[in-house]
Amino acid sequence: MAKPFGIELIVGLGNPGEQYAKTRHNVGFSFVDSLAWNNSARFKFETKFGAEICRVSISDRAVWLLKPQSYMNNSGSAVASFAAYYGLDAKQILVVHDELGLACGCVQIKVGGGHGGHNGLRDIALHFNSQFVRARIGIDHPGHGRDVANYVLKAPPKDQHQRIEAAVSSLLWEIEALVDGDFDQVSTRLQSQTK
Repeated sequence: MAKPFGIELIVGLGNPGEQYAKTRHNVGFSFVDSLAWNNSARFKFETKFGAEICRVSISDRAVWLLKPQSYMNNSGSAVASFAAYYGLDAKQILVVHDELGLACGCVQIKVGGGHGGHNGLRDIALHFNSQFVRARIGIDHPGHGRDVANYVLKAPPKDQHQRIEAAVSSLLWEIEALVDGDFDQVSTRLQSQTK
């Protein structure tokens, strides 16, 4: 993975509404909420983007945090409109999301690639010619494709919740290196920590 320009926007994927707050699908929201909290920042809804946004300082860089408020399957319009408004390249965008294809609590950093059936990623990819950076947080797979929708929209049991929280903490610990674009080194460290 080549070192890009550096991250200017961190997008957390999830669904708005209290009923979704603790579900597996909202791990991206949980991550950016924790990042904002750690930096004493508060999200504010911006109508022109259809998203909640705030700004934090990471590694001596001003970084935007964004939570699309149009539900998971339509996340791309908020990300694309924000990126266009601020002149951001896709490689300056880190998208944090749940990943069915990883064991619960594992974390992987990926630049480019397919959406793997994740509808939030699929919609974002439709809006960009170049590839954005992903932080994939494993939530396990329910075993059958027909069970996926119900599975991701439920809160995990205590043991899975603890592993997901540990994964979020590991990713938060690496946020400065991620913002600086040191994806290879971060990937290696996260893989060894969250096996």
